[in-house]
Amino acid sequence: MNLELFSLAEESPLYFEQRAAAQGYRAVAGVDEAGRGPLAGPVVAAAVILPAVFELPGLTDSKQLTAAARERLFPCICRQAVAWGVGLADAATVDRINILQATLQAMLRAVNRLAVPADFLLIDGITPLPGTVAQQTLKRGDSRSLSVAAASVLAKVVRDRYMLIMENRFPGYGFAGHKGYGSAAHREAIARLGPCPLHRRTFRGVREYL
Repeated sequence: MNLELFSLAEESPLYFEQRAAAQGYRAVAGVDEAGRGPLAGPVVAAAVILPAVFELPGLTDSKQLTAAARERLFPCICRQAVAWGVGLADAATVDRINILQATLQAMLRAVNRLAVPADFLLIDGITPLPGTVAQQTLKRGDSRSLSVAAASVLAKVVRDRYMLIMENRFPGYGFAGHKGYGSAAHREAIARLGPCPLHRRTFRGVREYL
């Protein structure tokens, strides 16, 4: 179900959550991902059900926040959320089933890990999740829905922390800095060292060096 019928002028940061609640839904989860574009690392998704009342000053799309702001919000979201879940799909999965299907898989895993089952999903993007849970896709959802924004923060922080760990496991690529994205330094490292197991071998910028 896709209800993209409202102008931005009609929206508040909780517009879609409140509308779902008015329709009788009681556990509305925002769902978002981080890491669709990088040359290396997993795609990570998160799902967050926010309570009716919460204090998360500064919460917005994770891409508009500094790393320090995301780290500050992360424990606050986890503490105040009714429920939250994180799922990922690794680089091998991305190569096997493509990035879109891997993203949907990670999102489903995040939703399935909610301690309180969601009865309505607000999904960033244009592709609905398979399954029977009522849902709405939202273009730029991470800047239009606080639940989706909260999910974007969790997904981004988890993925960044993972890539920091991978810096030590696969030295020389600079994962701590670019987090797997296709920076000039990262591309030079791939050309010099060849791809490591963390790289997405079907992506341009990696497959040429196999």
